Amino acid sequence: MSADQHPVTATEPHRTVRVPGAVLAVSAPSAPADGLPPALFVHGLGGSSDNWHELMQELSGEVAGEAVDLPGFGYSAPPVDGNLSVSGHVRAVIGYLEASGRGPVHLFGNSLGGAVSVRLAALRPDLVRSLTLISPALPELPPQHSAWPTGLLAVPGVPALLRRARERSRQTAEDATEELLRLVYADTSRIPARRRAEAVSEYRRRAALPYALEALVGSARGIVTAYTERGEQSLWRQAEQIEAPVLLVYGLKDKLVSYRSARRACAAFRDARLLVLPDSGHVAMLEHPQQVARAVRELLAEV
Repeated sequence: MSADQHPVTATEPHRTVRVPGAVLAVSAPSAPADGLPPALFVHGLGGSSDNWHELMQELSGEVAGEAVDLPGFGYSAPPVDGNLSVSGHVRAVIGYLEASGRGPVHLFGNSLGGAVSVRLAALRPDLVRSLTLISPALPELPPQHSAWPTGLLAVPGVPALLRRARERSRQTAEDATEELLRLVYADTSRIPARRRAEAVSEYRRRAALPYALEALVGSARGIVTAYTERGEQSLWRQAEQIEAPVLLVYGLKDKLVSYRSARRACAAFRDARLLVLPDSGHVAMLEHPQQVARAVRELLAEV
């Protein structure tokens, strides 16, 4: 892969790791991390490992961090079997941890990555030392009104409509990126110019991939399915099984995951602590990396 094919982003270079049913791209900071406890960062719907760059830099002296691109996102190809459910993503991350031998890790998850991390920790507690969940996509019924468009991706026929609308649209990559940023950030005016330019570049790269929309739709359907699962497969039931210490991070201005979920989450996890950021949206690790890192250090000190 040449620099001409893919613009260099904050977390590159990355390497690829073959796991059962998929090939994953994994990124890590260039700074040496010998002797530090391992950590793994899992992004949310439509995101990539690059979403974690700022927080990984803040924690570079605390953990040996790596960030994974879930199947179909970032620089990871879709899974061979097309399984983009929460459990499918969990299988891929478990495969990476087993292949790398890095577990148990301090596991970080945002949004979809939060749901993946919860299920992983419940199924394989031997692979997890602690959990940091930033706006985790845990079942919230009914969801916020501003989250409905994301849920509509799971409705049959809607993706085809979106594809045709995109083909007819004259919307620029800059405008489309701005819409996405407004959805996940509380205040887009605070986004550094470098970050905004990288987001536009990544939007263009993803738009050219033949599987990009399918990966987004399949994973959105996976979240909706996870919201309706009951019994042992219920994410809330699985949260109750987790014994590892958990840090929960919510933003009061989150348009996708309501901070009201924090109360139920604190009650569900056996060993939970909570950080609420008044001026944060859905991606606190990007908006307020220093505050999140401070809370993580407190968690690591307890562990």
